[in-house]
Amino acid sequence: MFPSFPYTEVASQIALALGAGLLVGLEREWAQKEVGVRTFAIIALFGTLTSLAAPQLLGAALAGTFLLVALLKVQSLIKDASLEMTTSAALLVMFLVGALIGQGHYFTGITSAILMTMLLAWKAGLARFAGTLQPEEIRSAVLLGLLTFVIYPLLPNVFVDPWQLLNPRQAWVIVVVIAGLGFTNYVMLRMYGPCGTYYAAFLGGLVNSTAAAAELSKVFRGVANSVSLAVAVLMLTSLAMFLRNLLILAIFAPASLATALLPLAVMTAGSLALVWLRRDHAEALIPQLQLSSPVSVPYVLKFAALFVTLTALGTLAQRCFGSFGFLGLSVVGGLVSSASTTATAAALATTGKITPETAGVAVVLTSMTIALVNLPIVYQQTRATALVRRLAVASALVVILGLVFLGFSDLENRTLERVASSALHSVQVRTDPVGRR
Repeated sequence: MFPSFPYTEVASQIALALGAGLLVGLEREWAQKEVGVRTFAIIALFGTLTSLAAPQLLGAALAGTFLLVALLKVQSLIKDASLEMTTSAALLVMFLVGALIGQGHYFTGITSAILMTMLLAWKAGLARFAGTLQPEEIRSAVLLGLLTFVIYPLLPNVFVDPWQLLNPRQAWVIVVVIAGLGFTNYVMLRMYGPCGTYYAAFLGGLVNSTAAAAELSKVFRGVANSVSLAVAVLMLTSLAMFLRNLLILAIFAPASLATALLPLAVMTAGSLALVWLRRDHAEALIPQLQLSSPVSVPYVLKFAALFVTLTALGTLAQRCFGSFGFLGLSVVGGLVSSASTTATAAALATTGKITPETAGVAVVLTSMTIALVNLPIVYQQTRATALVRRLAVASALVVILGLVFLGFSDLENRTLERVASSALHSVQVRTDPVGRR
């Protein structure tokens, strides 16, 4: 005899299971597979009902689902000698998704269904990417796993120097996360970069804005009638860099977003407006950008060394010269790598060596610096005075906007601090017996 179920909860579970099954099934139906919407929805519902009515029979129900999939494959082999393993695996996973939803694990089940749908829908892109993989890129993926799951647990989680400048495990976490973000952006660049000029510029800017600007500048060398397009494309690399630095700050030092969010958002919006105004409907032929993998051994070692050096120098600059010392170092660091400088500011803010406000200002300043550093690089690659002049005007406008709103954000933060301090003081006076006399 089945137990009694609460109507509202069971209705929600059934609706979620059917929704997950329909989501994956629609993709399979769109891909013109024999197993489509109804089968996937029914399998998900089967898993949910089994989990609700008789959880101890989930193993038997999964075996029955496996038998059903085997029969479908036999029928497919007899019919057209095809063997679609991806759809079969998706059906088995869908049963488990339904079972998880029936047990109340909504996040796990729904997230798994969405991710599985993404993998199924990206078949063409993933196959194209896998077909163009180089041995270096495969080694990069293996190296990322090595950095994350082998090296990180072996590192000590204490300061290894008497000045408390370096904690290996804390530093390595940031190195791994930045490498992971860079590798993800690199994969996206390889998959979607050839789709058009603006895709290549934006995704290249996410990987390495300076290197992307240098590579893209080569395309416009000697092309006098594409100045507007060149300005738009190169501004797009800076826009991507602003967003990447903001993401790094949000991951490691979210308290600093109150200072950095407004100026970086305004700089991003200003860059986007300039890209729109300077856009050229005549697309230039952009070849595959030749950017090095951000998870290669030389790149990771270089980034780690630069990050450790900036962290140590930033800590010393803060101790000796205060916030202005660290901000000056951030500008200098932006001449080399805005990602490293941003990670340094976030790391020092997280450990309390600098204030969140100082970290936010430092990230904005290093982002401005790298946007201006691209100008001599573009000139070196193109020798086009008109292009560099227009790009300089556009970059200067974006930097001025950032400075204005950085000052406004700082003024707003100071005002909020004074208001909070006054309110706290007022509360203390009211509750203090001495203050009532």
